Amino acid sequence: MISKTQISKRIKKKTNLGLVETIELAKKNNLLDLGKKLSGPTRKQVKINLEDLNKLKERKFLVVGKVLGKGEINKKIKIAALGFSEQAKEKLKKAGCKIFTAKQGIEKNKKLEGVKVIK
Repeated sequence: MISKTQISKRIKKKTNLGLVETIELAKKNNLLDLGKKLSGPTRKQVKINLEDLNKLKERKFLVVGKVLGKGEINKKIKIAALGFSEQAKEKLKKAGCKIFTAKQGIEKNKKLEGVKVIK
């Protein structure tokens, strides 16, 4: 387990203001595992394709990383992520999915109830 102090130390190395705000929000809501993953190296963050999301039975996701556009999505989902490729955004909008930034996803559901976190 990581402490809030350790997460704060890691934040000092980050230059992306949006990412820093997301980490702070996770820390504030006691989502320390999420804060740990967000504050780690960005090269270790997950990159997931739409075809992989389509295979999962859940309908609400928080992706600690980037959503890529390979494959198709044929169900309506709510998804929050640190980033989306342009192709992924287009396909998600076409399928009627709701897209949020990771920060918006945490703000809307502070305890992430019913949300599958992909990290």
